[in-house]
Amino acid sequence: MKISARNTFEGKISALNVGPVSAEVEIITQGGDKLIATITQGSAQSLGLAVGKEVIALIKASNVMVMTDGSGVKLSARNCLSGKVKKLVPGPVSAEVIIALPGGAEIFASVTREATDELGLKEGSVATAVIKASSVIIGIKA
Repeated sequence: MKISARNTFEGKISALNVGPVSAEVEIITQGGDKLIATITQGSAQSLGLAVGKEVIALIKASNVMVMTDGSGVKLSARNCLSGKVKKLVPGPVSAEVIIALPGGAEIFASVTREATDELGLKEGSVATAVIKASSVIIGIKA
């Protein structure tokens, strides 16, 4: 599979809560990170999702927000993955931030150059990738 989404995580469904309209899917990635996705109930059914099923979680880099100091902050975003900035690739308008997670996975974020300056991002600094559950796309191997 070739896809433009920079973030692809293989894992297994560890919890599934299906309602009449939407489903909440909890995935434990191969690196041990937890991701929450919200998808339609119809999509969950057509993919045959069940606890223990292997899935792929896809997240576009532009859907990843970066936070450097979350003390005292409560967010509605269900996914907050903390790690260290492995690489920062600045551009004239935006920058690519690669955050290395403790389990060995990397997450890519595309943020404005101004945001990298305001957050004080640099290689080795602690950062958290913040992703809304609705931004996580689930796929299965056919």
